[in-house]
Order: sequence, then structure tokens, then C-alpha cells
Amino acid sequence: MGLFSFTQEIAMDLGTANTIIIADGKIVVDEPSVVALDNRTDKMIAVGEKAKLMYEKTNKNIRTIRPLRDGVIADFNACEQMMRGLIKKVHTGSRLFSPSLRMVIGVPSGSTEVELRAVRDSAEHAGGRDVYLIFEPMAAAIGIGLDVNAPEGNMIVDIGGGTTEIAVISLGGIVSNNSIKIAGDDLTADIQDYMRRQHNVKVSERMAERIKINVGSALTDLEDGGPEDYVVHGPNCVTALPMEIPVCYQEIAHCLDKSVSRIEAAVLSALEETPPELYADIVKNGIYLTGGGALLRGLDKRLEHKINIPFHIADEPLLSVGKGTGVALKNVENFTFLMR
Repeated sequence: MGLFSFTQEIAMDLGTANTIIIADGKIVVDEPSVVALDNRTDKMIAVGEKAKLMYEKTNKNIRTIRPLRDGVIADFNACEQMMRGLIKKVHTGSRLFSPSLRMVIGVPSGSTEVELRAVRDSAEHAGGRDVYLIFEPMAAAIGIGLDVNAPEGNMIVDIGGGTTEIAVISLGGIVSNNSIKIAGDDLTADIQDYMRRQHNVKVSERMAERIKINVGSALTDLEDGGPEDYVVHGPNCVTALPMEIPVCYQEIAHCLDKSVSRIEAAVLSALEETPPELYADIVKNGIYLTGGGALLRGLDKRLEHKINIPFHIADEPLLSVGKGTGVALKNVENFTFLMR
């Protein structure tokens, strides 16, 4: 585009499982939050989808890392390299200089000052000049089209890969919130543990993820009859001989019950702290489910039955936070809740 440095604006949902980058109002990157590094040089070999294909399949010279755990940065160097790699995918054309970046990044609402600082530092090292942070429930609310500045209460339950963010939003701020480290990764771990205990078969994290996608459920009785059984292949834990086991959604619902119950308890806890007038708004408007966890079959019905408030699944739950950061990027001067 030009020979000299210039400013590019991007919005980023830096997620535990996936990272979404928006530039010029469009989603330009939507890839797994994984980076592959060379163990000898510590340089990046692959990022995103290519690195995910290497995950759990590497040799001694390569290591694949998911830099974020429980919604926060667990490996600072790997996160910086991953962000650099994904941001490079945004840049098109040849330039002598990399652009300086104005960035808006979604972060968990339960983040400590140290965790916020880590995200900001990683962004700056990856080329960020002006870095703004926005809490994920706020971004999700904006992304699904709610007027967050209105004098009205709205509740968001954002179930991501590492954290479940629950927040009541009114007048451009978070009135009450609850952030718990029970989310998609924990559901995957529950399935791995269950397959080992119940069926004596060892499954990888990726296989457990596939089980969750194909037959994951929050209810043992789904209205539409539920998905067909999913056939799982893996080695016997004792003999290492190959096993083939059909898994049904009912047993996965039993396996996930404890984690889903903790999400229920967190929603109830946030509601307890909500002022009565805002509580009345929430009962009228319902509660909005976003994030990958919102796609768990029957979750909305289960929560609705438990809490007696309607639950609405966002149209594109995986993209809600990303879209919200994109809107925030266009309104950095007007959105006073953005953090610098």
C-alpha cells in the first residue's frame, strides 16, 4: 500500500479456543488459538488452523501451544508470537514497514490488573500502538445488537473456551457479574475423563472435542430426538488394543451434568446481586446465551427450566464477542467503558 508506516485499525476477540480479528468491518481471521514453535530456535512454524492440525501430533523438534488457559495468557511469548502471526494474515500487499495498530481486544470480565496488563503488553509487542480493552460480556451484548447505553437491564451469559462470563449490563456499564473458570475446555476434559473411567478408552483432547460437537448435550431427553450415536476410536487404557465404542448423547449429558450445574449456580449468583428494577427488565427481556458453549444441545431449555427466565441463543454465538469488538473499534471516542 505505501512505503511508509501507517495506522491500521483491528478488533480482536482473543479467545482461549479461537481468535477472531475484524478489520474494515469484516471478519478477516477466524482461527484456533494455537501456535507451533520450533524447539531449537523458538521461532514460529505455524499459527491458527495449520498449528491446530499439528496439535497432539508433533515430534521432539516441534511443540504446539495454546497460549491462553482459562481465558488468560498462560504463555506470554507464545501468545505474542501467535498474535503477530494472526495479525500478519490481515495485512495484504507488500510494504516496507509494518503498520502501527490501533486495537480493541476483548478480555474476561473477571480479569485481574495483572492479567489485563499481560494482554496489553502482548498486544503492544505484536505491534499495537493504541490498545483498548473491552470486557467480553459487554462486547457480546454489543455484538448481538443490544443498546448497552440504555437505562435497561440485560443479562449476557458468554460461555467460551476457558471462562463463562455472566454479566448484567445497564447504562454502559456492568452492574453485576460472575466469571467462572468452567467452560468449553472443562466440558472437553469431562468427556476425556468419562471415556477413560466408563469405557476404559484413552481419547485425545481433539477426539473429546469431536464427541462434544457431535453428541454433546445438557439434557438426557431432547425434543428432536437428538443426534445419532458417535463412534469413538481409541486405544484400551490397559492393553493398548484398538477399541471402537458408540457414544450416545444421553451418556454425555450425564457426564457433563456437574459442570453445567456449576454454570447454573453462577447465573443464579449473578441474579441474586442484581437490583430489583434491573431484575424485572431481565425477566421481561430474557437472558442471552453467546459463545461456543451456547451451542451445547438443550442448554437453553435446561437453564430456562431451572431459572424460570427465557433464554435466547444469539444468532451467531461464536462471533458475538468479535462483532462487538468491531463495533467498539468504530466508537472508541464514544464508548466510555473501553479501558486503555
